[in-house]
Amino acid sequence: MTGSGQYLAFESVTCVRGRRFLFGDVSFALKAGDALVVTGPNGAGKSSLLRLAAGLLDASIGHVKREGAIALADEHMALDPTLPLYDALDFWAQIDGSNALSALGSVGLDHLARVPVRMLSTGQRRRATLARTLAARAENWLLDEPANGLDIESIAMLEGLIAVHRMQGGIVIIASHQPIAVDGAQSLALGTPGG
Repeated sequence: MTGSGQYLAFESVTCVRGRRFLFGDVSFALKAGDALVVTGPNGAGKSSLLRLAAGLLDASIGHVKREGAIALADEHMALDPTLPLYDALDFWAQIDGSNALSALGSVGLDHLARVPVRMLSTGQRRRATLARTLAARAENWLLDEPANGLDIESIAMLEGLIAVHRMQGGIVIIASHQPIAVDGAQSLALGTPGG
């Protein structure tokens, strides 16, 4: 991943879901190596912002511009719970042209490769979702509450993977209630005056 020409931008974006206004006039621009940390109370629209960035929702007003592949890591694991972890991840890794065992090793789950996905703990499932993100080899990572269920050591691992992705020219947007150390990240608070 070189990151050349890489960008992800919101231009005066308003999000309405159903008849509920979530946020309005949100603008930011991210280029290769940049990160954005999105905060706000429950229901402020953090997950919706990520879905807009992924192209899964349309802006009510404004424009979303993106260049590069997207990996969205949210509460939906996208891994078959009946399969051993390696097999579930390898299904996607083969599509993405990556290595499932390497991705599992990066998140410290290679020793659980033969354990069925449904048997993983909450923190292990979160790390498996991160392995899926790594295996996607996408330039743009959209991480929804990535530290939920993680212990201190796993949060440090997450921070390290984010830093490496950015050094390689990747872009990261993180929606989180928990503090995650992301050097030089832009910040966006939803659900606050002017946010």
